Amino acid sequence: MINVSELSARRAKLFSNMEDGSIAILFSGVAKKSTADENYPFEVNRNFYYLTGIDEEGCALLLLNSEGEHREYLLIPPFDPVKEKWYGKRLTIDEAREISGCRNVLFMTAFEARVDSALSGSFGDFGAFKTVYLDLEKELKIGEDNTTEDYRATLMQAYPGLTVLNAYPLIIRQRMIKSRAEVDEYRLAVEHTRIGIMAVMAQLRAGVKEYELANTFLHTINDESGYQGLAFNTIVAAGVHATTLHYPKPLGQVKQGDLVLIDLGARHNYYNADVSRTFPADGKFTDEQKELYQIVLGCNKAVAAFAKPGVTIAELNSLTNEYLASECLARGLIEKKEDIRNYFFHGVSHFIGLDTHDPGDRAIPLEPGNIISNEPGLYIKEKGIGIRIEDDLLITEDGCEVLTSGIIKEVEEIEAFYRNR
Repeated sequence: MINVSELSARRAKLFSNMEDGSIAILFSGVAKKSTADENYPFEVNRNFYYLTGIDEEGCALLLLNSEGEHREYLLIPPFDPVKEKWYGKRLTIDEAREISGCRNVLFMTAFEARVDSALSGSFGDFGAFKTVYLDLEKELKIGEDNTTEDYRATLMQAYPGLTVLNAYPLIIRQRMIKSRAEVDEYRLAVEHTRIGIMAVMAQLRAGVKEYELANTFLHTINDESGYQGLAFNTIVAAGVHATTLHYPKPLGQVKQGDLVLIDLGARHNYYNADVSRTFPADGKFTDEQKELYQIVLGCNKAVAAFAKPGVTIAELNSLTNEYLASECLARGLIEKKEDIRNYFFHGVSHFIGLDTHDPGDRAIPLEPGNIISNEPGLYIKEKGIGIRIEDDLLITEDGCEVLTSGIIKEVEEIEAFYRNR
């Protein structure tokens, strides 16, 4: 877990980027409706979690910034014995204070009065605040029937002349740079993912169903992580299914001669691993499979060698397209370089963190502390071959560290594993 001193430092950093005479209001969110009277499992808003460490539905964080004086309030749902009978124990004030480091913890019944006091000018020694920061991430649900955009409209109607700014880009900019503690959380997610992949490899053979492999991964990582779950829905795609980038339903059966592409990850305290590997169902690559696999692997290594501070994700994409196009052109797989888009049609990299596809500006140069994916691929439907090799890279002072280097990907390592299985 991230300790309270780091959480407090994150809030202090946000304060320093807020306008003087402003308040920020962040919400943990609520579960979204699935169907009838059932909701999807609750997933805490990651920006709220980043600033508080609190994973509880129906909470809010109120930050007041006036002439260098900072005041913060964490608000949590009040005790409700009926809800506890149905849904389990709720967070207490003492627990919320201990987790977050916020001294002022109140029940949500005080929320509206606190906001009104700040915006009407009756809040202690402060005058009226004229600027509010809200997390205006699209469709961020904060109540049964309203989002932060709805709340924005409500505030502007109730307080004429109020300026509402978006806190989202301020927090995202902070989240792009991972601390040592965050990297440690990430390493645990990667290790659980590695163990899950080894279990999948041990089960992989002709005749097994794709969903059986996906289930094996889920059960294995939950055993390792204490039931922290998946970073995202597992992709297991055999043969021609692997030429669909986000193959949705793993209902197929692995056949002899198939390559099987897996794209999966475990998470640890919401820090997500994101790894892709491609393995032969028979335990040995054919000559054609090996040739294509080595092209993708060579590109994967070239991207890792090039990734460093000052380089942009756009430049990594350019390198990837040029590398794959040149290699495929030399082997007669395409007639001109532009044709590579028929076989590689996604970006090679995205930011990773509390979200698998962490928000971030892909146009700005990379900095130490960024964690990004490295996922070149080739998807040749007419051959029934899809290959992706994805690693996670931590940008360092002078290059990058391949955080997923312990997950095998060399042809010789893979074939040796199956010979010795």
